Amino acid sequence: MKKVILLVVMFLIPIKIMAISASSAIVMDLDTGRVLYGYNISDERLIASTTKIMTALIAIEKGNLEEVVKVSDIIYKAYGSGIYIEVGEEIKLKDLIYGLLLRSGNDAALAIAEAVAGSKEEFVYLMNGYASNLGMKNTKFYNPHGLEENNGVGNTSTAYDMAILTKYAMENSTFREIFKTKNYTVKTNYKTYVWHNKNKLLNEEYITGGKTGFTEKARRTLVTTGSKDNINLVVVTLNDPNDWNDHKELYNNIFKNYQSYQILNKEDFKIKDEEYYKNDTLYINNDYYLTLTKKELKSVSINYNLTKVKDYGNDTLVGYAEVKINDKIYHKEPIYVKKEVKKEKISWWQKFKRWFSKW
Repeated sequence: MKKVILLVVMFLIPIKIMAISASSAIVMDLDTGRVLYGYNISDERLIASTTKIMTALIAIEKGNLEEVVKVSDIIYKAYGSGIYIEVGEEIKLKDLIYGLLLRSGNDAALAIAEAVAGSKEEFVYLMNGYASNLGMKNTKFYNPHGLEENNGVGNTSTAYDMAILTKYAMENSTFREIFKTKNYTVKTNYKTYVWHNKNKLLNEEYITGGKTGFTEKARRTLVTTGSKDNINLVVVTLNDPNDWNDHKELYNNIFKNYQSYQILNKEDFKIKDEEYYKNDTLYINNDYYLTLTKKELKSVSINYNLTKVKDYGNDTLVGYAEVKINDKIYHKEPIYVKKEVKKEKISWWQKFKRWFSKW
């Protein structure tokens, strides 16, 4: 009887596939936004200094990276981790972002906010606007650094929202470059800094970036990105005392069980039994890959949604190739047409006359 009860309990309680210590965890495909692994991904939690991913992104997109920022006394409001800049020091905005992401500088966060938006309050307004536009439905920012405010409130988000944010940020080449940097040297009008990235997972060959975070309330938070064999991932853990090892285990599990499959091939694109454009050539401009298990591969289908355009020329958009897993569309690739040049048919007598006329 005890065995029966135990089996029932096992089926009722969600079972974690891996022994992860985090309160919330997610692995998301950077290319498609698919959640490949996760639990408690929508639970709102304090995110500590992983906040600085948003701060860096806004600074890159809204600021002038070459602008020389004169540090004001706003930095006196910073405590905890810092890059230890001084009032009156002159430093480029780009260098402040390096200090923000590599050393988790809370002083850098406040200096960036003031330089980009004029004040901390205006910058926070931008942060929440970005979050809303990105679909981060369970995220609220109060400051650009991630520390709790004097009244105890702090920036909150979810594992899912932070993965969505990082997916978007990784589409920016400047962000990607800073995110993966191990060491950086800066010279200002006051002194020279040599910064080493706090993300020790960068020593793993597949890791392409990351941001650490910690406060007494939030505990350890970590966001990393990694790539291997055309599989591109973001991993987020919140409240995780064993985050370094958990991230490695999550990456290794996905790399072991998933594969990048080519679904669309631009060099060999054909639509079987297509009649309307059969005398011309249909083509696409991009290959498309999906990260899947072998079992999931069987659920992939392609729907060719074509429009019968009457008067079309070369490179006319005539439809889309819709890539689906079960019934959900993950990608729509534009389909174009190229008109075939019809060769003139001439008889041997016409060929002879043309040849003779040259003499």
